[in-house]
Amino acid sequence: MKIMLAYDGSRNAKLALDETMKMFRCNTPSLILVGVVENPRDSTDANEDLFKEEYEELKGHLKEGVETAVKEGFEAELMIAEGDARKLLLQATHKQKPDLLVIARHSHEPDPSFIAKSLNAIFDEFDYMTFGSVSSFLTRRAECPLLILPTGDTGNKE
Repeated sequence: MKIMLAYDGSRNAKLALDETMKMFRCNTPSLILVGVVENPRDSTDANEDLFKEEYEELKGHLKEGVETAVKEGFEAELMIAEGDARKLLLQATHKQKPDLLVIARHSHEPDPSFIAKSLNAIFDEFDYMTFGSVSSFLTRRAECPLLILPTGDTGNKE
């Protein structure tokens, strides 16, 4: 069994990796952690430097995720793509032909920092207004089974 997991090192991605390992441990799947970094928007040195920084940061998160999976007894590898996350995750499924694609649903409890909360709110709103979320894009187009894992507190809130 081959499971592909969209992974960026965020709180939600780590929770999805943990849950995937719990759910599928008995199947001894090989895991492919896929991360996507957006291409620079223009050719300025500052933008290129920012891209390189984001690329290296994502690569570090992917390596940590793979190490976590290997320590838990899974065979794991990483993939890094550059561009639109929706399209590149879809392309990765066409190339790798996983038995399952796992992604984390955006929760109402983003990473704890104020900046992360603000940016997530802005980007989520922008995504829904223009493109739709990554999960809804993949739901309509993925040719393999797709598992969208909740990442927030699922308990009742009063």
